[in-house]
Amino acid sequence: MENKEENQKELCKHIPNLLSSFVDTFVDFSVSGGLFLPSQKPSLDPQKPHEETPLSLQTRYPAPDRLIAIGDLHGDLEKSKQALRLAGLIDGSDKWAGGSATVVQVGDVLDRGDDEIKILYFLEKLRREAMKDGGNFVTMNGNHEIMNIEGDFRYVTKLGLKEFEDWAYWYCLGNEMKSLCAGLEKPRNMYDGIPMNFRGVDSQILHGIRARIAALRPNGPIANKFLSKNVTVLVVGDSIFVHGGLLARHVEYGLERINEEVRDWISGLMGRAAPRYCRGRNAVVWLRKYSDVEKNCDCSMLEHVLSTVPGVKRMIMGHTIQVDGINVVCNDRAVRIDVGLSKGCGDGLA
Repeated sequence: MENKEENQKELCKHIPNLLSSFVDTFVDFSVSGGLFLPSQKPSLDPQKPHEETPLSLQTRYPAPDRLIAIGDLHGDLEKSKQALRLAGLIDGSDKWAGGSATVVQVGDVLDRGDDEIKILYFLEKLRREAMKDGGNFVTMNGNHEIMNIEGDFRYVTKLGLKEFEDWAYWYCLGNEMKSLCAGLEKPRNMYDGIPMNFRGVDSQILHGIRARIAALRPNGPIANKFLSKNVTVLVVGDSIFVHGGLLARHVEYGLERINEEVRDWISGLMGRAAPRYCRGRNAVVWLRKYSDVEKNCDCSMLEHVLSTVPGVKRMIMGHTIQVDGINVVCNDRAVRIDVGLSKGCGDGLA
């Protein structure tokens, strides 16, 4: 009898955490287009049992048997899936089919399209599936991720705002459900500090704007769940990946340091403004010195930068649409992979 009571007490201790996990799964399913995310490493925080234990971002990977780079996706889920199928990375059921391949998506999932949240969930699903199959699916920050975290929504679509408004409804509903459980810490109001109105903002999009700010600002739920896992620079074998481009001073500053600082900024540990190397035309996510038309590319500068990263032979980047498709310049040292895939910015080649 005593053992039975102890077992019941032990079971009751876990009920709040089980409820929290159920609510998060319910919300994820509701906002992702019906996806169930594969399980991952449990959190060490009993208040957040569903969250992955934060680890240092991996900046360098060994050369894989197969390496695939994917350019800017800009909110177009169907074109994103087309590109992944073309590369043999997903099957007819949209499940990971890439085996031990390493895939790098070079950023700019946000803006210009209507399915931003759904793509974030889909890429996260593939990341987890790939990991279980011995592969890697690495996502990166582009200038549009940085812009949105800072609250710059110039390139968002009306349906993109509606997607965030819908997400906010389900997220707040989930928080209300959690607040009914005495064993869980009361969720904070995600709208804390966000004005009720903005001058010049149409009332029809106001709720979407507020939801987007709440979701994507530093330490926001979507920023934390997805964007904090992105790297900003990456070395895989003898290739270095970056959304815009790297200068020698960026390499000297430290690739790992850049990744860790951007992650900490997204997680709300470094204030509102992005790190300085993410702002301005010479920023790692904005640079176009190697992705412009060939006659304007600074190949000598690229050669020097590559020489400062031991073992690296080429730089692979997105950011600048290549109207003729993926191409290489500077003696194959610069690989430019943004084909304007999304219907929102060219409807280009997959």
